[in-house]
Amino acid sequence: MKQLVLDIRLDAPPTLENYFAGDNAALIAALQATVQGQGMGHLYLWGAPATGRSHLLKAACAASQGVYLNAREVGNTLPGSPARLAIDDINHLSNDAAIALFNAFNRARENGQTLLLAGDLPPRALSLREDLRTRIGQCLGFEIQPLTDAARSAILSTLATQRGLRIDGDVVTYLMRHGRRDMPSLLTTLDALDRASFERKRAITLPLLREMLQSGLDI
Repeated sequence: MKQLVLDIRLDAPPTLENYFAGDNAALIAALQATVQGQGMGHLYLWGAPATGRSHLLKAACAASQGVYLNAREVGNTLPGSPARLAIDDINHLSNDAAIALFNAFNRARENGQTLLLAGDLPPRALSLREDLRTRIGQCLGFEIQPLTDAARSAILSTLATQRGLRIDGDVVTYLMRHGRRDMPSLLTTLDALDRASFERKRAITLPLLREMLQSGLDI
């Protein structure tokens, strides 16, 4: 929890420091080594939606002057520089884009380029051409581990404390049981509670949350 001393907001730019690591310490360490030019080769990350795949790729590029692309933006060529090239949602690569990525693998050593890739499935389950799946399978691979509810609760309480908010434990418990538990949704809810607490000059309690739900708050 020590990393949460930084200002973490919905509009904060993604960094490796403001990612809620949970059980992904080895993944964060590998990305940090990569952005420092000490990596062990290409990386492939996969995981469910809202586990932070895009956050991590964008953070790595921002820290190393890399280029971030979504698979839908990739055409029939990819740049041979910079040193870090990130491609997100590779499960959505077109046929031409898949060929471009395969060629990028072939040129990477010559170009001194490290590829950072992310998708929703492990390499063997991707619906891509076999030669590309083989190359992706040779990357250093990490399945992003989702946060536990205990970790989400602790993070939410810590962020509230950092903002100077007093949030009842019943509110956190209710959100864990009845709300969307991915961190972007929880941060959105915390922002809404923060505004309501300030405007109404009330502590963040379960009655306040229920009033907001009746007024249309979507959790």
